Amino acid sequence: MSNCKNICSLCKNLIVSRTVTYNAPNLQITIPEDNYYNNCKYCIIIADNIPAETPVDAPVVISVENGTQVYPLVSCDCRPLTARAIRSRTKYSTIVKTDATTGVFKLLGNLCKCNLSNGRRSLDGNAPA
Repeated sequence: MSNCKNICSLCKNLIVSRTVTYNAPNLQITIPEDNYYNNCKYCIIIADNIPAETPVDAPVVISVENGTQVYPLVSCDCRPLTARAIRSRTKYSTIVKTDATTGVFKLLGNLCKCNLSNGRRSLDGNAPA
């Protein structure tokens, strides 16, 4: 007899992105419409591919579906993240920090240093463009 449950639930704070778009000058990650509260932890999964036309130095911002504001995605030491630092199909643990007029999604912990290089995204057998 197996102890495995047939039905499992996901954490209510696990957020799967709706879209990932390059909206110059930003790489914009859109998350589902909801209220994201100050000092609450949310794990964001970047579900879609990062568009090929996205420059590696494009700032990463998060928008809430059907909203008009964008919020920076920042490192644990509050530095803005750029497209070179993130990957598709990856989960990022964040905490929301707000003030009177805006807010940020702040990473909990450091990113792998290999993601922060200015190098190519991949090797495909061709010379760099």
